[in-house]
Amino acid sequence: MLHLNSKLVDEIRLHGARTYPHECCGALLGRADGDGRKIVEELHALANRREDSLRNRFLVTAEDYRAAEKAARARGLEIDGWYHSHPDHPARPSEFDREHAWPWYSYVIVAVADRQPGEVSSWTLHEDRSQFDPETLVVAEASVSSR
Repeated sequence: MLHLNSKLVDEIRLHGARTYPHECCGALLGRADGDGRKIVEELHALANRREDSLRNRFLVTAEDYRAAEKAARARGLEIDGWYHSHPDHPARPSEFDREHAWPWYSYVIVAVADRQPGEVSSWTLHEDRSQFDPETLVVAEASVSSR
C-alpha cells in the first residue's frame, strides 16, 4: 500500500504535463513501516536521460540514483519507489517497465494526453519479476502547516 498526499500527486501530474510528449521520471522519498505500507513524504524529480525514444522510455542513471539516495538520507528518508509518465498511453506498466523494474519498490505512473494529466496508478513487481501487481494508492488531503 502506497500513501501520498494530494499535493505530491498533483506534483507528479504537473511534471508529466510539463515534459509531454516525453516521459518524466522521479523518485518517491519516504518511509516504509512494518505493516507493508510506504508513506511518501517528498518527491525527487529527475531528468529523463534517454537520448532516444523519450516519448515512450525513460532512463535513470546510476548518478541519478545516488543523488536520489543522498537527498533521501539528508531528510532522514529512503527511496520507496519511482514515478514516471506515459504520454498518450494508459497508466499501466509496459513490458519495458517490467524488464527494468526492481521488486519491492512502488512504481507510480501518470497517464498524460495532449498535456493533460489523467489517471495515476501504482504498481509493484513480483519477486520473480514475472509481472506487476496493482498497488493500493491512498491519497490524503495535503495538510497546510501554519507558522
